[in-house]
Amino acid sequence: MTTEYDLGPASMQVARVAAGVRDEHLGLPTPCTDWSVADLLRHLLELTNAFAAAARKTPFPGDGSARPTELPGDWRERLERQLEALPAAWREPGAWEGDAEAGGVTMPASVMGVVAIDELVLHGWDLARATGQPFESDPADVEASLSFAASMSVPGEEAGREGLYGPVVAVPDDASELDRLLGYAGRDPQWAPSGERVDEQPSRGTAV
Repeated sequence: MTTEYDLGPASMQVARVAAGVRDEHLGLPTPCTDWSVADLLRHLLELTNAFAAAARKTPFPGDGSARPTELPGDWRERLERQLEALPAAWREPGAWEGDAEAGGVTMPASVMGVVAIDELVLHGWDLARATGQPFESDPADVEASLSFAASMSVPGEEAGREGLYGPVVAVPDDASELDRLLGYAGRDPQWAPSGERVDEQPSRGTAV
């Protein structure tokens, strides 16, 4: 039996964080290597459209994976609309059935939907951490994303990880599920824009 998830909570959290992004944040670094906040926002614009098209089984121009180039001036309005349209698309009848394509990859729609959640959770955290905002995630979203990320981190899945995640980052045995997800996805849970680890600057108040 296919497990269907609601992309609403993850989309709403990304929208909340995006609403807190100021113009002076756009040039800041992010946990995504070589990507600024502006680059990350451009990527979010692409992926939200791409995964909505995947749910509807409709073609989407481009593969959503190329390095972002320019952030449109109306990115706030666009991203808000697209983060509303994305969960709506995955609530439509048949969205979780059959195959779906996004980023040049075709897979069962039941897996593609989880990948969409994974992207929202990870990039929501990326954006929050880069701009010094708090981040909260739905436990069900983290659990689904963690299961997917762990499956992509076992020996023999190196090719599948390429372009999706960076090298696995070790986290403590007692790490939270979110931190475990971040580690599997090649992120240091203590990353900070300054280059110092968050646990070395407790006064910043940017803990997940």
